Amino acid sequence: MTTAHALLLVVAGLAAGLVNGVAGGGSLLSFPALLVVGYPALTANVTSTVGIWPGYLGGVIGFRRELKGQGERVHALAGTAIAGALIGAGILLLTPDRDFAAVAPYLILFACGLFAIQPLLTRRFRRQAPEGGTVHRGALHVGTFLAAAYGAYFGAGLGVVLLAVLGVTLHDRLVRLNGLRTVLALLVNTVAMAVFVARAPVAWSAVACLVPASFIGGLVGARLSRKLPAPAVRVLVIALGLAAGVKLLLG
Repeated sequence: MTTAHALLLVVAGLAAGLVNGVAGGGSLLSFPALLVVGYPALTANVTSTVGIWPGYLGGVIGFRRELKGQGERVHALAGTAIAGALIGAGILLLTPDRDFAAVAPYLILFACGLFAIQPLLTRRFRRQAPEGGTVHRGALHVGTFLAAAYGAYFGAGLGVVLLAVLGVTLHDRLVRLNGLRTVLALLVNTVAMAVFVARAPVAWSAVACLVPASFIGGLVGARLSRKLPAPAVRVLVIALGLAAGVKLLLG
């Protein structure tokens, strides 16, 4: 790896941690950066998952205030998220690299589209629940399971999908949902990372560049999320995702 490539990954790790702390979607930056450096799509995906894991940890630390009073939600959803992550990681290990490279841009664009329509879905379902309540418990668990499986299979956009699911099924402020989303993403990435370290082709030199930068970015991003208006966060994540998806489609 050249010095320029290492610097690119450090910047990508910092940016990924920042975006994950703000609203999720940071792997929409780290994954393409690993592709630019020259790693195959499957290797880039699993390396991104391992490399930006500390960013989720930093985000959880940064969201301590917003997580107060949400312990019951975390405990209720933890098993669902872990089960989904195990399924997704297992499917990825069975996927040929060529097939994964072909489907990757469509997965990114799907995540962006879901996040874009999330406010419309939220307005429709929130009328049914009191502030801080659950709109539909079954949909919450099914959505969390599918999001976790998706996130373990394809790390890019996990935070976006999780935030969309939580926004539709829970009636709460975006910043509190962000805190819950960060904990669930940390659980999913921890499971996926354990599987990938044991069985997948992780590029450890790239991980060394991503880890410290993503942790710092996660801490800073969580604090920024309290100051940035929700629409601005949404536009930022969607723009980054669309750029990455289109770039992959165009090669």
